[in-house]
Amino acid sequence: MAASIQPAAAIRGAPLLGDRGVMLLIVVLIAIAPFVAYPVFVMKVLCFGLFACAFNLLLGYGGLLSFGHAAFFGMASYASAHAAKVWGLTPELAILCGGAVAAVLGLVVGSLAIRRQGIYFAMITLALAQMVYFFALQAPFTGGEDGIQAVPRGKLFGLLDLSDDKALYVLVAVIVLLGLFVIHRIVHSPFGQVMKAIRDNEPRALSLGYDAERFKLLMFTLSATLAGIAGATKALVFQLASLTDVHWSMSGEVVLMALVGGTGTLFGPMLGALLVVAMETYLAPLGSWVTVAQGAVFVICVLAFRDGIAGTLGKLLRRSS
Repeated sequence: MAASIQPAAAIRGAPLLGDRGVMLLIVVLIAIAPFVAYPVFVMKVLCFGLFACAFNLLLGYGGLLSFGHAAFFGMASYASAHAAKVWGLTPELAILCGGAVAAVLGLVVGSLAIRRQGIYFAMITLALAQMVYFFALQAPFTGGEDGIQAVPRGKLFGLLDLSDDKALYVLVAVIVLLGLFVIHRIVHSPFGQVMKAIRDNEPRALSLGYDAERFKLLMFTLSATLAGIAGATKALVFQLASLTDVHWSMSGEVVLMALVGGTGTLFGPMLGALLVVAMETYLAPLGSWVTVAQGAVFVICVLAFRDGIAGTLGKLLRRSS
């Protein structure tokens, strides 16, 4: 009996150990990244990486494709920037304010969207996100097409001045790592396992007595909250909240990041975010041809990495072992 239990336990523990190893690797890379790359660029990658991982939480583990996640990212950015500049809140409170706005917005959008499935769910999220975009365009506190500029970074807890990029980098790194840890705990929790069951076979989950809509709404809200925290942090990094953050193209970018990195993998979207942000930054001299380059890379990744970069590499490593 003991011999039959031990292999099963080892099988169940293997993915968790793998995740821990990848998480340790991410911590090491984040620690050395500002010494080999421009800190603001790395902070941008981290913010969008958390955004992509939050989106992947909904798509990869909930099976729900949202075309409107820019609404949460962008409105949290506006809320954080407004709280820091107009209300004079400290950075940590401004970021929490942005996350709270995204959570409430996610609860409202999710409660409407989960009534439908498949492409209808995706189109509802897109339509509601466009409503949020036009609200951001017209609302007086957002600054319209100019956005909210010159957002003060402030002092963390009223003590640590974040005007220094290195000090701000530490804060961003801690926020992103905490976000990844939360995502890891959600995925490996009983709630996460139920969401996987609903994703794979919703009628069977319903027959077992699980309230699928309630679980979907909770997953949607959690994903929106984490996306909002990423947007709020990004607003402080660039000291700017603009319509770009809430535009539908931002929703498309996060889909691209998740698919290229690997949906259904915990940290794959971080790779996708790195690739997309790097192309936008270093191929900027190409002008409008950047989108053509992104499209070409996306096609290559779809053809060569059917499960995304992280998913395909993971399969190759498992086969070799």
